[in-house]
Amino acid sequence: MEDMFRFADDFGPARILHIYRPSLALKAIVVVDNTACGAAIGGVRMAPDVSVDECFRLARAMTLKNAAAGLPHGGGKAVIVGDPHMVPAEKEQLIRAFAAAIRDIVDYIPGPDMGTDERCMAWIKDETGRAVGLPSAIGGIPLDEIGATGFGLAACVDVAREFIGLDLKGARVAVQGFGAVGKHAARFLGEKGAVLIAASDTSGTLADPSGLDVGALIALKEAGKLLRDHAKGSKLSADAILDIDCDIWIPAARPDVVRADNVARLRTRLMPQGANIPCTLEAEEALHDRGVLVIPDFIANAGGVICASMEYRGSTQRAAFEYIDERIRANTRTVLEESRQNKNLPRTAAVALAERRVRTAMQILRWH
Repeated sequence: MEDMFRFADDFGPARILHIYRPSLALKAIVVVDNTACGAAIGGVRMAPDVSVDECFRLARAMTLKNAAAGLPHGGGKAVIVGDPHMVPAEKEQLIRAFAAAIRDIVDYIPGPDMGTDERCMAWIKDETGRAVGLPSAIGGIPLDEIGATGFGLAACVDVAREFIGLDLKGARVAVQGFGAVGKHAARFLGEKGAVLIAASDTSGTLADPSGLDVGALIALKEAGKLLRDHAKGSKLSADAILDIDCDIWIPAARPDVVRADNVARLRTRLMPQGANIPCTLEAEEALHDRGVLVIPDFIANAGGVICASMEYRGSTQRAAFEYIDERIRANTRTVLEESRQNKNLPRTAAVALAERRVRTAMQILRWH
């Protein structure tokens, strides 16, 4: 109860659920933030160091993301305490136990997130009857596999570059977190002429100012290897990705990787946020003051949840990609034009856009 009241405002959260099954070593948290626009969609994250605060902030980001994208869904999030690289059989048991515990939370629709994937969503769907981001074998659109979020990021960049006079051909890209989002963002930007000069994962940073082979790095990761196993490029510490001089710097890993204590190290012109809440507000303000254009997470990385929502309604992959492109381009332009006109942070304009849509829905529905 104290958790909910600590975060409470006009929007939510509607509920915070703590799950504890000691016999199965299951510890998890679910936050359903706001359902005025519809049942909440939000990913299931697995990590050893998750918290209520992080779960709530991620759930609120989903409320804003889904509203900004014009989806018939509210926002929610779930976090499971655990090592995502645990033995597969143990992971399945833990995910299924989690799914059984949320079976009756019918206003929350789980999706994949950091530490979970399409197979995990299949287990949840098997236990609860609802999930998104499912394998294609059971009728889903595997959004991580096809790179829906990375595709949307590339569309966002293609609009944002106009506001800073950046030509994508030859633009230097650094990706912090070369995983499901980061690798596809690099791939789609590469198709537009951009050059990946640095990428990082848990093993460190791989850098080459002349350009890295994105296809080779993706193949390496899909083979279960790490960036440090690549034969070419300079091998640096994971933290060194902050120091890469580039045109586009994409955070695509954990929350709060850019903070007041390290933001001065960044040397970039554009930051489309691939991860959820990757920057503190202080860091975004510092970057804005320096003239760095920061595209907020729930605008830039909405491709995944747009794809998930359309899958839930029985859409096709092609239609999902068309809508991702249309919606993210339109929202990016709207946010940046309002930010320029009002001389404020892009995040301020983005939050105002999303909140207008949520408040309109709340006025229509009786219990909101």
